[in-house]
Amino acid sequence: MQEKVIIQKVLEGGHEHYAHLVRKYQNLVFLVCMGFVHNEEDANDLTQEIFINAFQKLHSFDGRAKFSTWLYRIAVNAALNAQRKKSRWRFFSLMDGRLEKPAQDENWILPSEDDDPEQAMINHQERQLIEQAIDGLPEKQRTAFVLSKYDDLPQREIAAIMNTSEGSVEQLLLRAKANLQKKLVPFYKKK
Repeated sequence: MQEKVIIQKVLEGGHEHYAHLVRKYQNLVFLVCMGFVHNEEDANDLTQEIFINAFQKLHSFDGRAKFSTWLYRIAVNAALNAQRKKSRWRFFSLMDGRLEKPAQDENWILPSEDDDPEQAMINHQERQLIEQAIDGLPEKQRTAFVLSKYDDLPQREIAAIMNTSEGSVEQLLLRAKANLQKKLVPFYKKK
């Protein structure tokens, strides 16, 4: 069934048809969320929120853009808002002096018996450094980078999602890569 037909059926009250759209785009939306929040549990929660939000706003989908583009816009905005809330919470918690270093990082993955504990710790630190570098990018660069690298979207689709030109997306990606390189090269030179 074509997406336009599915959307029309949902709008006419056949809400069970919305599950087709969720199944089709769930992994893509999840990857966008992971690119911004870097935590599987948070990304799953955010993915659910995005699909609920999209369902509630489905009547505003006018069909000028592809449904996937419209959904990605909702996902990017929700992920950016979630990241901002998390950053504000951390800032105010630190200012209150109530946040102590957690005993176990929420992103920590315990090594299996076959893994070298030292290597697992190095991998964890490296992943955190990369995530922090991505989070430190300006918002438009971060959005273009996440859509390009996490979802492997072509620049044309990223441009439609971000409501900009392909040339602008190309420039954002070049700047994002340059900024990440500046932030990460010192770490890798130490190794």
